[in-house]
Amino acid sequence: MAKKNSDSSTTRIAVIGQGYVGLPLALVFAEADVDVLALDVDDEKIDDLKAGRSYIRHIPDERIAGAIGTGSLQPSTEFAGITDCSAVVICVPTPLDEHRQPDMTYVTGTGESIAPHLSPGTLVVLESTAFPGATDELLLETLEKGSGLRAGEDFHLAFSPEREDPGNPKSHVGRIPKLVGGHTPACLEKAVALYGRVVDTVVPVSSCRVAEAAKLMENIFRSVNIALVNELKVVYAAMGVDVWEVIEAASSKPFGFMPFYPGPGLGGHCIPIDPFYLTWKAREYGMHTRFIELAGEINTTMPGFVVARVSEALNSRSKPIKGSRILIVGAAYKGNVDDMRESPALVLLDLLKAQGADLAYYDPYIPEIPSTRAHADWARKRSIAWEPEELARFDAAVIATHHNCVDYTILLKTVDPIIDTRNALNGAGGRPDQVWKA
Repeated sequence: MAKKNSDSSTTRIAVIGQGYVGLPLALVFAEADVDVLALDVDDEKIDDLKAGRSYIRHIPDERIAGAIGTGSLQPSTEFAGITDCSAVVICVPTPLDEHRQPDMTYVTGTGESIAPHLSPGTLVVLESTAFPGATDELLLETLEKGSGLRAGEDFHLAFSPEREDPGNPKSHVGRIPKLVGGHTPACLEKAVALYGRVVDTVVPVSSCRVAEAAKLMENIFRSVNIALVNELKVVYAAMGVDVWEVIEAASSKPFGFMPFYPGPGLGGHCIPIDPFYLTWKAREYGMHTRFIELAGEINTTMPGFVVARVSEALNSRSKPIKGSRILIVGAAYKGNVDDMRESPALVLLDLLKAQGADLAYYDPYIPEIPSTRAHADWARKRSIAWEPEELARFDAAVIATHHNCVDYTILLKTVDPIIDTRNALNGAGGRPDQVWKA
């Protein structure tokens, strides 16, 4: 492991993609007196940054305005500025396509935009999650073809996976150990020196592929264990046992156990998606990742289990789902963030709509649902107000996301039944027949 150093050779870098990964990284470098070309193809984001405005809730305007004020953060849509950069860091999405195959078009498209401006000696680092081989096969080929330069000889290439944890106040780019793998030993040395400017501990590994595989393992570990507790939730519910109490009891063991928690489905850009990058790549080698695929199947059935519990709860009040007014509480994919990527709340809305429910949602972090390809029906739908008169209109509520700032006592006084998928009402009161765990 390498500790933070003060290597001053990196005078100007480019960070491509100013989203949940790229913007925090760009700010950390800018605050370390590194000139950062903050690139994005979204004109609106660049305009916000130039004006010192944040579009990510946990990043205050003041941080952006400060970095703009010193001149260290230089937002732009023009890739030509890469010519003057000693390093280029790629932080673009790597989603799945409609067939659940890796969609690497953002990475290859970015590589094509970088290549004409790539100067000899420049370091290119991919931070976007990908399959083993993506950096030194796919990205390498794209950069070499467009630039006429050779990786490892004329320019340096590395992979360093992002480890952002949105909503966690203890998560800070500079304090999270940074994995780095290089295409060659010289590439690795350059990448370690780059991140050593801003990260307390850099962890070098032997290759880009090891770093890529490690990132996938981190998220596969979470996906599989969440699938386990989700399956146990369903089994224990049939037995009349509260899985949340079981987890708390098991957590008293000081060794050999790590708690994971169930929910209405998986959300976010990493855990629902990353495992399938390895599943896809494994097939190239004639291997089948049955454990990963089974975990994916279990996790994707959770919204259906929640809808079944909604039906049970309403039936106990002699009401069907069809025609009932149902409120989804929480639209973000996890608590205390304004991120809706792959949110299970959207799946719940789709499933309940298909059964004829009259739907609304509340989320203090998501005042309006953004447009998505998979859930177009909910684009621009706005959150209701969290007021007793408004809540009293609903026949049932489903807590899909637990935000710490929500006053659930109002919900308990106005809506019956409540289907709680996050154990948000634990200790908050409510009658046993009012709160249904799901």
